Amino acid sequence: MTARVLERFLPDEDATTLFGEDIAVALRPGDVLALKGDLGAGKTTLARSIIRALAGDAELDVPSPTFTLVQSYEARIPVHHFDLYRLGEPDELEELGLFEATEEGVALVEWPERAGDRLAGAIRLELHDSGEGRLAVISGPEEAMLRLERSFAIRDFLNNAGELRAHRAFLLGDASLRAYETVTTRLGARRILMNAPERRDEPLLACGRPYSQVAHLAQSVAASVATANAIRARGFAAYQVYAQDLETGLLLTEHLGETPFLSPEGEPVTERYVEAARLLAALHRDAWPKEMPVNDQLIHELPPYDREALGIEVSLLTDWYMPFMAGRPANDTERAGYMERWNRLFARLEHFEKNLVLRDFHSPNLIWRAEREGFDRLGLIDLQDAVCGPAAYDVASLALDARVTMPEALERAVVEDYCAARAEQGPFDREAFDEAYAICATQRNSKLLGTFVRLEQRDHKPFYIKHLPRIRAYLRRAMSHPVLDELRVFYEEAGFLSGDEA
Repeated sequence: MTARVLERFLPDEDATTLFGEDIAVALRPGDVLALKGDLGAGKTTLARSIIRALAGDAELDVPSPTFTLVQSYEARIPVHHFDLYRLGEPDELEELGLFEATEEGVALVEWPERAGDRLAGAIRLELHDSGEGRLAVISGPEEAMLRLERSFAIRDFLNNAGELRAHRAFLLGDASLRAYETVTTRLGARRILMNAPERRDEPLLACGRPYSQVAHLAQSVAASVATANAIRARGFAAYQVYAQDLETGLLLTEHLGETPFLSPEGEPVTERYVEAARLLAALHRDAWPKEMPVNDQLIHELPPYDREALGIEVSLLTDWYMPFMAGRPANDTERAGYMERWNRLFARLEHFEKNLVLRDFHSPNLIWRAEREGFDRLGLIDLQDAVCGPAAYDVASLALDARVTMPEALERAVVEDYCAARAEQGPFDREAFDEAYAICATQRNSKLLGTFVRLEQRDHKPFYIKHLPRIRAYLRRAMSHPVLDELRVFYEEAGFLSGDEA
């Protein structure tokens, strides 16, 4: 099979700087980027741009490592800049620490030909004179080339959207396939780039469909556009979409602000949570349409948060958390008993109020904008997985925030303020809400126990496992409602609730 080769024309030094940003976004720990070119070809300029982009510091001093042979930098990914021009023998690479450097970081290597055959598997980038500029020719392992190709496609998307010479910086990757960047335009305006390729090649469940389809997770960015537009149309602060490529899964959206929802110390702020509860009540004042326009030609249908979706989510507990906790997989009898109890609860849930459910309505997806007024103080993000389901679900998501420990008093304040705001709107069945809230809180936190283990074991994202004690504590709270007595006994006997408090 012919190796993949990518080419990018760099007309000037500014283009080389932006090219370095494009590469930096695509790099991952373990990558070795071998930079080849004649003296004065721009290797050091390109390396400097990559390092500054990884460090998030456009003014970072990046001297040439010609005499030191290696310079290391603390950055989003540790980066090590090697210049092998003065290398005596390839065997000296181990002494320089090149292979050790790539265990958790990336290596940029100038004069890679001095390494002999020791850089097999590196990404190779050659710079050639081409007219008034330079031509960058890139080859390497298929997986790395796919990352770079995607990054260059993002640059082309920005150019086609009129954002020529925009600067890019990695922002975050979440618990899904999505990644986000901060884009700064030539005029200094800040935007958010959502990189969410269409879901493909997912493993199939016994039903013949992938998990994401059964759980009604967004299959493309069309859902993000439609939901954001619908929420904005009702006067709430969802992001405006400036440019979209639905086929490739790219959006350029409004930057809603820099201030996290939590305090600078990472603690919950009562005022903000109470305001978010009132915003939820306002969202639930009226029903939402099942059809939401994406553009003039395309309609997004709001999926139902039905028994199938709720059920596949709670199955994550027996599929992932139980083997992690008990050291053995759940047997058929345990699985059947578990789902039998849940199906009785789902049947009850079907009779309660339904409305728009954003699904992850908690601190990571709320932006606090103190300078604004009213509900405009709350910026709403991560909207793509919205469904039509129990109105109590997002209240439970907020009041039992998975990412920060919510004291019981604050949980009660969130619930009480939501219910008070709903009662002001008209008739509100508090008893029915309390039952729905308890079921939704238990469903969500059961799902999260399994999700966080899956993120660590399958997706190699260990960050989330630290939240397990908090989620168990939330479950013990939620399951105090009498409607959950039968399920609580099952959880206690299985040991699902055992563990330290958050």
